[in-house]
Amino acid sequence: MTDFQVAAAPIGPVPWDKAFAVAVLSDMLRIRRLEEKAAELYGLQKIRGFLHLYIGEEAVAAGALRVLQPQDNVVATYREHGHALLRGLPMSSIMAEMYGKQQGCSRGRGGSMHLFDRAHRFFGGQAIVGGGLPLAAGLALADKMSGRKALTACFFGEGAMAEGAFHEAMNLATLWQLPVLFCCENNLYAMGTALARSESQTDLCLKAASYGTPTMRVDGMDVVAVHETVQRAARQVREQPGPAFVELRTYRFRAHSMFDPELYRDKKEIEAWKTRGPIHTYSARLKAQGSLTEAEFLALDAAAQGEVEAAVAFAEAGTWEPVEDLLRDVHTPAGQQISADAAARGGV
Repeated sequence: MTDFQVAAAPIGPVPWDKAFAVAVLSDMLRIRRLEEKAAELYGLQKIRGFLHLYIGEEAVAAGALRVLQPQDNVVATYREHGHALLRGLPMSSIMAEMYGKQQGCSRGRGGSMHLFDRAHRFFGGQAIVGGGLPLAAGLALADKMSGRKALTACFFGEGAMAEGAFHEAMNLATLWQLPVLFCCENNLYAMGTALARSESQTDLCLKAASYGTPTMRVDGMDVVAVHETVQRAARQVREQPGPAFVELRTYRFRAHSMFDPELYRDKKEIEAWKTRGPIHTYSARLKAQGSLTEAEFLALDAAAQGEVEAAVAFAEAGTWEPVEDLLRDVHTPAGQQISADAAARGGV
């Protein structure tokens, strides 16, 4: 069990016009249906390697990504399908990447954990815990030095805050006044270890504040609260020099990865958190205030399902990278040559 109690489900009116409110609900449904299909395809061995699902955490990506502007940079973790999707990557290119097809956003070379799209300024997909933090600081430094008016939003889990990379990135971002929006997706279990078992200081905002960084904490299961808090933090980064840190307390309903036997948390705890599921609590609020009907909800869900099916068809029709292209983007020491045949055999 964690030392964070399950709070009551978010309630109250949604302070947005209907078009925006429904669009945010659509965002969460698109993520959920994509993730569910990915889990199904993994069981069918259509998707191989590692697969980390975002089911239960949709309010974080849906609330935060709509705050960002096209010129901003986004750096995410290996649980990044939702971030990539809402950043504008076509679902078809995400699915093809998970299939390993060359029509994928990383030409099939990255897979689930390494989604990338420079045109959308989406810089991963980082398989290493904490690996995106120094990259985010570097992107922000480049923007500052070149005079670009942009911020870098860096998403990472609470487990990354025990890594040296977190402290190095926080220190330099504050010291050099870099425009980084640090977004900690605290789902309470770093892989399979409860926060209190791995970190002596469990107040994550206090940790970040030790570097002189402004901090905020928000209920990551409430998409309205997420959007408003991240909007406030982003405004601070844009208007004042230096970074900001937001802790988003959320919860994943599925195991850490498809290989995880999930022996570290009680099933009753998972069920209790599911009562706070971001999709059904948010849609209930919209219905209660007359901003959504059941028919409209079902239509949004059907559209998300249709998009998923089209993405699967695209991935199924995709092609594998030709052997002669395997050396593309591979660098070797000067004067050394690698033949395509040798590369195919794994030799040099």
